[in-house]
Formats: sequence, C-alpha cells, structure tokens
Amino acid sequence: MGLIKPCAGAIRFKGVDILKAANRTHRLQCQMIFQDPYSSLNPRMKIGEILAEPLRHEPALNAPQRRERVAQTLRDVGLAEQFIERFPHQLSGGQRQRVAIGRALVRHPQLVIADEPISALDMTIQKQILELFERLQAQYGFACLFISHDLAAVERIAHRVAVMHQGEVVEVGAREQIFDHPQHPYTRQLLAAASPLEKLSDGGYRIRPASF
Repeated sequence: MGLIKPCAGAIRFKGVDILKAANRTHRLQCQMIFQDPYSSLNPRMKIGEILAEPLRHEPALNAPQRRERVAQTLRDVGLAEQFIERFPHQLSGGQRQRVAIGRALVRHPQLVIADEPISALDMTIQKQILELFERLQAQYGFACLFISHDLAAVERIAHRVAVMHQGEVVEVGAREQIFDHPQHPYTRQLLAAASPLEKLSDGGYRIRPASF
C-alpha cells in the first residue's frame, strides 16, 4: 500500500513494480481495510462524507452520481441510507467495520487488503462480516489479501493460503492443501493449536478434530 518503505524486494501490481515508478493506477485500484474500524474512521466526518471521499478521484462521476454511489455502497454493506448523516461514534463496532469495508469498495477496486478485519469484533458479528466479504467479492469480483491469525476465518474465506513465520513465508498452497495436508512444522503447530468450528447439518457447531 506504500504506507511503509520496504528495505528490500519488489512489489508488483499487474506486472509493474510500484517501488520503482509512481503508479497512480495502483493507488486507485488497491484499497485497505484496517483492523480497528473506530480509529481508522475520521470521527469528525459523517458516514456519507467518509464514503464519498474516495470518489474525489472519479472525475467521470457528477454530484448526483456520487451521492447514488454512496447510497448504493451503504446498501451493499447492509446499512440503511439514514446512516449517511451519522458520525462513527454513533455506530456499533460491526456497523463501523461495514463502513470501513464500504469505504474500501466504493471505487470498485481490483484489490482489497484486509488486515485482521474481524479481530476487534465478537463472534456473531465476525460471522456476519465474513458472509458480507463473500457476497461482495462474488458481486464485484475484487481480489482480496486477507491477513489474519484466525484459522477458522482463513479456511472459510481463502482460496489460497500463505503461512508466515518470523517474517518469512514458509508454506503456500490451496486452502484444502494447507488445512488437510500441512507440510511445514509451523503450519502443523498452528493447526494443532486452533480449534476451528465445523458446522453441522442441524445448524449447530462442533470443534473439528485435527486431521493429522
């Protein structure tokens, strides 16, 4: 995202190294969802203003079109249009995270980086946010880099998984490969320490036994 200058390596977006050339396309097409929805939203701005701010870089949209895009984004994330006039402190944690997701998606980006987007929420709201992610990704087709230590959430939402240990990627593979046939010792430790929930046919849940 360019928030921190890397000391080595390359970061490529659509084949272009964004560290070597100022890439406006990258900045407009990559959006971020932060871990804490309260501190990542400007407390002095109304929700409508927060969602409209990224549209300043959409010159093709006139004022009525921007207002409609904001209203549509609110509907997309499951919030009523009256939230436009509210401030972040007037919302619950789950509602604030929906606003943060809407802010990232209002420009219809190609890539969304979600940094621990559910860790600050209780389990019921976490499930709702994960379902929202799945629906919005199916609707808009964006790629998502989902960063999390919650293996149950990773297993639910990810297609490919990369496991990091002490700053290095130690294992990469399809979701089924990583969870069902882990190769690296650290991956096995993570899975052994976790207790992912398995949904039962009657609608209940149970702790799934380890598969290795």
